[in-house]
Amino acid sequence: MITTEEHEKLRGWFAGRLPDDLFESLGEVTVDREEITVIGRVPEPRLTESASDAEREAAVGSRIQEFRERTRDARVAVAREAEHRFGKKVSWGVECGGERALFTHVAAPVMTRLRQPQRQVLDTLIAAGVARSRSDALAWCVRLVERHADDWLTELRDSLEHVQRVRSQGPDAPGPIAEDADPEDTPTDG
Repeated sequence: MITTEEHEKLRGWFAGRLPDDLFESLGEVTVDREEITVIGRVPEPRLTESASDAEREAAVGSRIQEFRERTRDARVAVAREAEHRFGKKVSWGVECGGERALFTHVAAPVMTRLRQPQRQVLDTLIAAGVARSRSDALAWCVRLVERHADDWLTELRDSLEHVQRVRSQGPDAPGPIAEDADPEDTPTDG
């Protein structure tokens, strides 16, 4: 979890580092423990107003694929620099014509211990054909919570950020020693 200021600095780094002609605009930059995902907007293909939904869908898909192939070298160069600087993998995605496509991105394994009632939920999803395995079922549950609990998760993230800010200002926080501090109150190595 990073603070809003750290996220803004990260987003600013990408905004300043990305070639001007890469995206129409920088959409979002998200980060977690393993990965930074950069999503930019690319222009929609020009179609006639009478274009069918199938034609629009095919045109947007082709535009996304063309962007991915054309910009690969530039994106790899930025990703290498960012991975070295921030210690996380960089993944890419685009928004085009109301569609969002993520390119190769991290699928991090997460280990958990579940009690029988929780395992039964996963097994029910497998039996119903919703998932192929417990891993798929657990990922399905996480996506469901993500979709329906966005407001709650946003509030929780904001609260965690506040806790980190307060914690960094506490007595154990590293920082300069005040000029008027008593030298005997200053910790030493001895």
